[in-house]
Amino acid sequence: MLGLDISSSSVKLVELGRDKAGNLVLERCAIEPLERGWITDGNVEKFEEVADAVRRLVKKSGTKTRNVAMALPPSAVITKRIVLPGGLTDQELEVQVEAEANQYIPFPLDEVSLDFCVVGPSLASVGDLDVLIAASRREKVQDIQGLAEAAGLKPVVVDVESYASRLATSRLIESLPNKGAGTIVALFEVGALTTSMQVIRDEEVLYDRDQAFGGAQLTQLIVRQYGFSPEEAESKKRSGELPDDYEAGVLRPFVESMVQEIGRALQFFFTSTPHNKVDHIMLAGGSAALPGLTSAVTKHTSFTCSLVNPFDGMEIGDGVRLKKMTREAPSYLTSCGLALRRFMQ
Repeated sequence: MLGLDISSSSVKLVELGRDKAGNLVLERCAIEPLERGWITDGNVEKFEEVADAVRRLVKKSGTKTRNVAMALPPSAVITKRIVLPGGLTDQELEVQVEAEANQYIPFPLDEVSLDFCVVGPSLASVGDLDVLIAASRREKVQDIQGLAEAAGLKPVVVDVESYASRLATSRLIESLPNKGAGTIVALFEVGALTTSMQVIRDEEVLYDRDQAFGGAQLTQLIVRQYGFSPEEAESKKRSGELPDDYEAGVLRPFVESMVQEIGRALQFFFTSTPHNKVDHIMLAGGSAALPGLTSAVTKHTSFTCSLVNPFDGMEIGDGVRLKKMTREAPSYLTSCGLALRRFMQ
């Protein structure tokens, strides 16, 4: 199964497999950029253009796999944890979930795609179950399914982006001392327009927050400084073909402002929860790999900071260009999490 992550700036694809020893193998990964305005706030504004980009991506990757897992942004999904009696049949559970969903979802249920999963026995109520329900407007789900189908793919899983990125991150947390048990990890995903923060401990989300800050601001600074078109600036930013004064005049001030934003987000976490520290900061997303960013975050916050590579500990297949993958790895966190769903069906 493929993991296909569609954001406002690009489409990313990951295909995972297992070798004979049961190790995860990265079979393929590829990125295709999208023009600004094609997707806005998770809404597909230019369907044909995005569908063409997905077709190009599938062709470029060389995959023959057709089943795909996709995700919606958290803003498009209502999630609620509820407690239901234990011992219900699947059918009875479904009826109960629909009855409960009516209270939390501000749309008619016939306009909604509704799903649920049993989390496990309820800690608060003996004999009962904790159940997670997730609902989204049906048109949102149909939009992303339509994009996959237009590229000849078969959507089999629709997830939530933040859940997929957490799944990929949980593998990395396990490689921390003591398998990451009790470790508080602040995960920052730096997108084009927003940076999302999730604070995780033992697979539980202690806090999450989005900030209107991202890599597109660096592109705008390059446009302003050198007079390039936005497309030119984006391309030169990726390839590193920029004038000699770029590092001192543009990049360093941008890294500094990003560090300030990360510090501010952590302060919000500390002031609105009982916590006053994190054990580890992880940075993901296209702009997370900027030179000097992780060390500047460590210096500013005094917390250990590392760059996420969701393929750490995996075998690398023949279809992957190692150098390119290593450079782009932090961008693939969500698509890697989606591809991992294949092993959890």
